[in-house]
Amino acid sequence: MKALKERILRDGKCFEGGILKVDNFINHQMDPILMKSMAVEFVRRFASTDINKIITVEASGIAPAIMVGYLLELPVVFAKKKTPSTMEHMLATKVFSFTKQRSYDVCVSSDYLCKGDKVLFIDDFLANGNAAKGILELVDQAGAELVGMGFLIEKAFQHGGDELRHMGIHVESLAIIESLDNCEIKIKDDGYDR
Repeated sequence: MKALKERILRDGKCFEGGILKVDNFINHQMDPILMKSMAVEFVRRFASTDINKIITVEASGIAPAIMVGYLLELPVVFAKKKTPSTMEHMLATKVFSFTKQRSYDVCVSSDYLCKGDKVLFIDDFLANGNAAKGILELVDQAGAELVGMGFLIEKAFQHGGDELRHMGIHVESLAIIESLDNCEIKIKDDGYDR
């Protein structure tokens, strides 16, 4: 997606250890026009997929997931990182955060992630695939079906996308970062920018 790639190159910042900071337009301050454009692209890429629910993990995945849910007129469920005392029928798993370098519990109520649901996972980043694997675990616990995963940015050098695709999951990433070596952002040309 050309607009996202240009924005990453213009406003993204690279930090040692493979960190790409895009907090001025994706996950702290958000550009709603760009967010809508990215959601439109996800809708296009998953157009032939039977979906009845969008799922994400709080917090940075919520904005793109809401936009996709809005366009598809579908409910959006987000897995919480803190267990609410009011949650009933909880499904839970552990996820390791690459950015924060720690594990945390994610949970969702089986009242909202249900048996037979056909869910599309939307998130901001795909690195090692830990959040995605956590969602897979929750979907499995619920007896639902994961029909695809969409990511705004994939860091190909961390191979989470390779693992998910090898598992047979339909993965779509709007911008694929090939390398952040020497803090230089190199983006893959995936042919979608025609």
